[in-house]
Amino acid sequence: MRTVLTLLCALTLPVPVATAQSSAPRSLSLADAVQRGLGAAPGIVAARAEVHQAEARQRETRAALLPSLDAGASYVNRTYNIHTFGIEFPSAPGEPFPDLVGPFGVADARATLRQSLFDYAALARVRSRGGAIDVSRAEEAITREKSAEIIAVTYVRAVRAAALVAARTADVELARELADLAQLQLDAGVSPGIDVTRARTQLTGARALLLIAENDASRAGIDLARAMGQDPATRFVLSDTLSVAMVHSDAPEARETALASARVRRPDLERERATAQLATLEKSAVRAERLPSVSLEGDFGISGPSFPESIATRQLALAFTLPLFDGLRRESRIAEQNAVIDAANAREHDVELQLVAEVEEALLDIESAAGQEQVALEGLTLADAEVSQARERFEGGIAGNIEVINAQSSLIRARTAVIEARATGAIARVRLARATGTAATIR
Repeated sequence: MRTVLTLLCALTLPVPVATAQSSAPRSLSLADAVQRGLGAAPGIVAARAEVHQAEARQRETRAALLPSLDAGASYVNRTYNIHTFGIEFPSAPGEPFPDLVGPFGVADARATLRQSLFDYAALARVRSRGGAIDVSRAEEAITREKSAEIIAVTYVRAVRAAALVAARTADVELARELADLAQLQLDAGVSPGIDVTRARTQLTGARALLLIAENDASRAGIDLARAMGQDPATRFVLSDTLSVAMVHSDAPEARETALASARVRRPDLERERATAQLATLEKSAVRAERLPSVSLEGDFGISGPSFPESIATRQLALAFTLPLFDGLRRESRIAEQNAVIDAANAREHDVELQLVAEVEEALLDIESAAGQEQVALEGLTLADAEVSQARERFEGGIAGNIEVINAQSSLIRARTAVIEARATGAIARVRLARATGTAATIR
């Protein structure tokens, strides 16, 4: 039982996961890892920037509905060749009309104001840009969910790696004790030398497994920092302990409730709906281009042969435009948007099927992991009892240490099985959160 207690204690203690070049360790819980990652992960930052781009495009499109004001001034001094205009001017007898006219100057300075009075097509384009913003926001939410899932899974794997280090350390300690026991038995003349050789071989193997586990833990620390968008050399002390229920989120574990949550909160489902809505708005904008538009333009300024001699002038214009024929380009664009709607609807149906499958699989994995842990713990208790009994038989000279070696191997496998069952259950809960659209709430 001492071995079982040692392993359970090791699994419930914070274990540092670090890189070789890391500095002072930082305490990190699963909730902290997810929240830090959601604020700093490059993919999320890029997705947020794309939302800002979509919002800027909508503001740019809205400018067509707002007034525009321009101001300018110019002064021109030039001469003209009258024959350039193709007009022959009559001249008085004996006095031919000169070919060169000028020089003369024209000074002009004015402000021009333009305002759309009615342009339904421009208004429809603004609405379609709003639909593009919805798509970008859905894409950002998808990125957040995926990033939260990756960070949480990476954190669980780091905790698993740390637990394996603790288990392999316990294996080395046990192997060393058994090697010392074999040496004492040999010195007492009750055991052959091959028992010592077997025990030392087992100790060497346990040390090799410990080195592998330590390397895996260091790599897990690097992967965790990278997933969070941190310097890979950052060192962490993981404050959560490995268990099937170490992952908490807003994901319900009742099947019907989980499916209902997925249909409401899955951002990839929302993206396909937003994509179809965007295509509908784009189609409306194209159809609106067939409608007339009315605009008002006016300018006020000064004009004359020079600025000191200029006088005030103005112009006011009301323009009416009616599109008649554009070579069937609008019809082609409408057909394109219809195809986009059909594709988005097909993808939405596929996502609905996918989310059902993912929820079902996650729930099955959670249930299976709980059963695996129970079986693994029973196996660990039996393996520990087997080691104790084989050790007593060896100490009493009833049997050689081959029984001890076999029991020790069984104990190593039992320890690993417990760790794997707990990690599998924790990852299954992360998958359930992702399947129900609640990965960003993992804590």
